[in-house]
Amino acid sequence: MPSSLHVVTRLTLSLAGSALIAGLTMTAGSAARVEQPPPFSPLPFHAESPPDNPSTPEKVALGRLLFWDPLLSNAQDIACATCHHPAQGYADGRDLPIGTGGRGLGPARTYPAGDNPLVRRNSPTIINVGFNGIDAAGHLDPSNAPMFWDSRTRGLEAQALVPIESLEEMRGPGADAGSGVAGAVARLQRVGKYRELFADAFPDGEGINPTTLGRAIAAFERSIVSTDTPFDRYLRGDSTAMTAVQLRGMAAFENHGCTQCHKGPMLSDYELHVLGVSDNSKLGDYDPGAEHRFAFRTPSLRSLAYTAPYMHSGLIRDVGSAVGFYKEVGGGGGGLNHFDKPRMVNGHMILGSPVGRESLDPLLRQVSMNNELNEIVEFLGALNGSFDRSVPARVPSGLRPGGR
Repeated sequence: MPSSLHVVTRLTLSLAGSALIAGLTMTAGSAARVEQPPPFSPLPFHAESPPDNPSTPEKVALGRLLFWDPLLSNAQDIACATCHHPAQGYADGRDLPIGTGGRGLGPARTYPAGDNPLVRRNSPTIINVGFNGIDAAGHLDPSNAPMFWDSRTRGLEAQALVPIESLEEMRGPGADAGSGVAGAVARLQRVGKYRELFADAFPDGEGINPTTLGRAIAAFERSIVSTDTPFDRYLRGDSTAMTAVQLRGMAAFENHGCTQCHKGPMLSDYELHVLGVSDNSKLGDYDPGAEHRFAFRTPSLRSLAYTAPYMHSGLIRDVGSAVGFYKEVGGGGGGLNHFDKPRMVNGHMILGSPVGRESLDPLLRQVSMNNELNEIVEFLGALNGSFDRSVPARVPSGLRPGGR
C-alpha cells in the first residue's frame, strides 16, 4: 500500500429504528481499525496451518489426489470426495451418507444390496473447514480445531484419518476394525507415483505413513475456502455488497438472539448444544450425540445454499425450514412436530425429538424468532460465495476419481 494512501470509509445504515454501523478506517503506517456490529467479522483470506504441518503447494496437490482416490477405501470403491463432492458444496446432498458398497453420487446414491449400514450423521461440508474453531477476534488454533458433529476429534490432520477407519464410511465389513488406515497406507506404498509425490511433499524422508497421509489430506482441505461472500465484502468496507433486505436480515438475526451461538467469522461458537432436533428414523434409534446427552456442535452457517439438508440428522430440507425450526423451539414456541412422540407419517416412522423441552439448551429460550424470517433467510444467502469446484481427470491408482 503506498505510504500516501489514506482511505476512510464509514457506513451508517438505519434499520428498523436501530443503527447498524460498519466502518473501516485504514491509514498508512498504522494498523487497520475496524468498527463493525459485533459479533460479526469477516473471514481471513487463508486458513492457518499448524506448526508441524505448514502448507506447501506439493502437499496441497498430493492431498487433492488422495481426497479423490478410491484407493484409500478397503474395497477401493469410495473416496473422500464421494461424500464431500463440489457438486453438492463438498457435502453429499443426502440426509445420511452412503459409504462403501454404494453406487451413484449425491442424493441419487444407493446401496444396490440394501444391507450396508448408513453413516450415522449428515455429511458436513469441507468448505472453510480449515477455519473451524476460529473465535470472534480471528484467533485460531488449527491443532485444536473441533471436528465432526460431536467434536470428538481435534485438528484436520486427525479428522482426515477417521473416515478411512470407519466401518460405515471407507473401511467396510471386509476389513478388521483398526486396519483401515494401515491398509490404505500399504496400498499407497505399492504405487510408484505416490511414492514420488510423498517424497516431494515430505522431503525429510518420512515416506508414506499415517501421519503424512493425514497431513496431506488436511493441507488440501484447508485450501477449500470461500472468503469472497457478500457478507465478507460488506464487513471489509464494500457498502454495496449486501442488499437492503439482507442488511435488515442481519440486524434481525442479531436482535432475535441467533448470535448467541452463531457468531464470529464462521457464525459458530463451536460449542455443544442440546436443540432437540428430531433424529433420523433410518438409524432405528436415537443418536446420543456428544457425551450421550443429545448435544451437537453448532454448525457454521456459511455456504448453506449448497449444502442442504441440514442438522445432524439431515431432516431439515431447506434454509427456510431451518430458520422456522428456531421459531418452533425458541422462546414461547409450541414445539410442533419436533417434540412429538414417535409416530408413523406416510408409512415412515418419525422418531421426533429425543429430549423434552426441559432438557433443551437454556439459550434457546432467548431466541425470539417470531417475524422477519424471510429477511433472515435473505441474510443467510449473503454467506454464500465461490469455491474451487475442480475435479482431477485422473488419480495415481488408475481408479475412477471419486469412486463408483
